[in-house]
Amino acid sequence: MQIASVFIEASLAIPETNVITIKPDSTGYLSTEDFAYSLPEERIAKFSLAQRDQSKILVYRKGAIEHRNFNQLPELLPPGSFLVFNNTKVIPARLLFHRSTGARIELFILNQYDTSAPELQHNQSVWTCMVGNKKKWREGEKIELKTTDNGVDYQLTASWFDKEKDLVLFTWTPSNKMFLEVISVMGLMPIPPYLNREAEQSDNENYQTVYAKINGAVAAPTAGLHFTEAVFEELAKAGIGSAELTLHVGLGTFKPMKTGSLTEHEMHGEKVVISLEILKIIQLNINNLIVVGTTSLRALESLFWVGFSLLETGILPNCIEQFEPYKENKSSFKPEEVLENLELYMKQNGQDKIEFETRIFIMPGYQFRMIKGLITNFHQPKSTLLVLVSALVGEDWKPIYTEALDNNYRFLSYGDSSLLVP
Repeated sequence: MQIASVFIEASLAIPETNVITIKPDSTGYLSTEDFAYSLPEERIAKFSLAQRDQSKILVYRKGAIEHRNFNQLPELLPPGSFLVFNNTKVIPARLLFHRSTGARIELFILNQYDTSAPELQHNQSVWTCMVGNKKKWREGEKIELKTTDNGVDYQLTASWFDKEKDLVLFTWTPSNKMFLEVISVMGLMPIPPYLNREAEQSDNENYQTVYAKINGAVAAPTAGLHFTEAVFEELAKAGIGSAELTLHVGLGTFKPMKTGSLTEHEMHGEKVVISLEILKIIQLNINNLIVVGTTSLRALESLFWVGFSLLETGILPNCIEQFEPYKENKSSFKPEEVLENLELYMKQNGQDKIEFETRIFIMPGYQFRMIKGLITNFHQPKSTLLVLVSALVGEDWKPIYTEALDNNYRFLSYGDSSLLVP
């Protein structure tokens, strides 16, 4: 959804009766520069800690800040908290090919183009890719990767399916292997570009949450990287429940905001999958949801808008556009009503899960419907993730980040975390 030069009429604290609209404006309402801060290179964590749960966690509650260790999380959560995790699994999406001339062609697989599910594919599959050295790779030219793993010989061949659209056709042997099995042997973990280093063997484990299950992400839900089996055991002892949904994190999560106004930035789309079982559990804990990561937050808030659209129009949308929540007054339905109706719809239609794409852009002025708190890492300057944090805690994001910098917190994907309960 392209909207040029717009602004959102909204305050940081929106009463239930407020009407939120998008109107033309020549200057833009929120400036991208409002979300800039100085992040020294040495504060970017290049590698994971040897023991994940020994990372720091900054706890923010209603303006007050304290510093603790992540393994103390169970005692830091508000009473009755219920955690929601994103169980997406990062696929080794970087493939390094070489032409017969020696020129390197790097393929970064993004989205599956053909309709059959990856886990059912044999022999060939078409994917949208980012292509390094694209100009040197001619149409009709095949490039190959070969390797041997555990006594099995693998060969992966790539050719253009549609060069203009960056669609690549992959074929492979052995034919009894699935595509994701093949790239798990041949691919490299897609660590964030801001780490400024090549992926190492250790990243295969470290850049993956311990609860990752569903293949499909090209970036990790990094707030979850701090969790260990020991932390989960302590959470269980404390009576803190949890549920898992799936949002496949896309490369767009690293896309910088280069526009002057937030509302001119085009958000990326990400696939969300939530089962009927989890929908029921979320309803039971609707007043105590603490989300692990911005991806879990975006998934739950998007779920509200999917359900709202169903109530409003009788039609289940397949995508939540980035400014959908800001168009008009959409406070007439409570989350309980929205989710109850969505559950009824799924049962009547024999659906055991709901799938949709979200492009939602959560910025100052957004009214949170589903969540009470957020566990998240420290994000890049002028990033949509930092804007989301600002939507939750307002201008307090500045003292939070200043406090973290002043207390030697490690930043970005492999860095330390925060618990934000506004």
